Amino acid sequence: MHSISNHVADVQTRVAHAAERSGRTRDSVRLVGASKAQSVDVIRAAAACGITEFGENYLNDALPKIEALRDLSLQWHFIGAVQSNKTRDIARYFQWVQTLDRAKVAQRLSDQRPDDSDALDVLIQINIDGEPQKAGIAPEALAEFAAQLLHLPRIRLRGLMAIPRPESGADAQRVAFRRMRELFERERPAAATHWDTLSMGMTQDFETAIAEGATMIRIGTALFGPRGARRDG
Repeated sequence: MHSISNHVADVQTRVAHAAERSGRTRDSVRLVGASKAQSVDVIRAAAACGITEFGENYLNDALPKIEALRDLSLQWHFIGAVQSNKTRDIARYFQWVQTLDRAKVAQRLSDQRPDDSDALDVLIQINIDGEPQKAGIAPEALAEFAAQLLHLPRIRLRGLMAIPRPESGADAQRVAFRRMRELFERERPAAATHWDTLSMGMTQDFETAIAEGATMIRIGTALFGPRGARRDG
């Protein structure tokens, strides 16, 4: 697992430098390891190097990992599309859902969150580039959707998440990230007392995302190397 430690150290250094260039501290950016298709041993090795938050896309893949790693103090983020028939387990086993874009799903997550757990932290996914094949709500729908979520007692609205269209250069990458930051700052719901998280940026563009105000980044390849074959779940 020597390569994992090297990869983690490299990413942490890059995050720190990107934050410093933006006049921010390293602690202002949370790093979520995008661990889909990674084994329990690999995740455990990353945790030993200081990564404590992991994002999973597929519930059936994630549950055995969560169970096998219960001895560690980890936070689990659901970062895939939320299917209505899987909300009960997501509400039970995850601490975050980053991809909320439907009121029905939000209601189910709130209703099914166990009473002995803290409220489920959620982010609204924004389709910032208006791509028809991509999940997320339109920016102009944010205010109405956020208002609906604030009435649900067992979820806690923390902010926004986006997966912008891939761009090859930093200047092009900045456009969508800047629009997300402006939306995050402009559309903060008055009653959202925990509105503090802007999740954007992955391996290919996280430094640009940090420059434009990301407070959370989701890193897979830079930490773990290329992914293996995925399994549905």
